Amino acid sequence: MAEAALPQDAAPKKKSKMPLIIGGVLFVLCGAGGFYAVYSGLLFGGGAHPAAAESGGEAAGLPEIAFVPIESLVISIGDTAAARHLKFTSSLEVTKATEAEVTALLPRILDVLNGYLRAVDPADLEDPSALVRLRAQLLRRIQLVTGEGRVRDLLVTEFVLN
Repeated sequence: MAEAALPQDAAPKKKSKMPLIIGGVLFVLCGAGGFYAVYSGLLFGGGAHPAAAESGGEAAGLPEIAFVPIESLVISIGDTAAARHLKFTSSLEVTKATEAEVTALLPRILDVLNGYLRAVDPADLEDPSALVRLRAQLLRRIQLVTGEGRVRDLLVTEFVLN
C-alpha cells in the first residue's frame, strides 16, 4: 500500500531554452559593441576610419622626411673560385633638417656597409630571414657613424646574389 500511495515518476519537466537564447543575444550584442569600440578608436586609441586616412588626416602629423640614396655596392663574397657577388642598393630615411649632414657622411657610410657585408658569411646571406637581420645590423652601424637621431631607417631597394 505504501507503494501505491507514492506518485509514480512523472515525465521530467523540459528545461526552458530561454537562458540559451538570452545568452546568444547578449553574446552577439557584446561582440558588436566590442567591434564598434575598437573600430571607432574608443578602445586601444588607434583605428582611424579609412576615409580619414585617405584625406591625409594621419599624414599631416608626420615629420618632414627625406631619403638619401646610397649608390649601389657590388661586393664579392665567399671563395674566389666561386666568384659570387652581392649587389646591394639602399636609401637612408632622414629628417629634412639632417639631410645635408648625412649626405656629407656618405663616404663613411659606404665604408661601413662594405666592411660589414664583406664579413658576412655567404650562407647567412642565402637565409630567407637574413635581410631583416642585415638591415638591423647595418642601421645600427650607420647610426653610430652619423650620430644618434640623424638616420631613422635603412631602406633596402635591391639585394641580389649571383
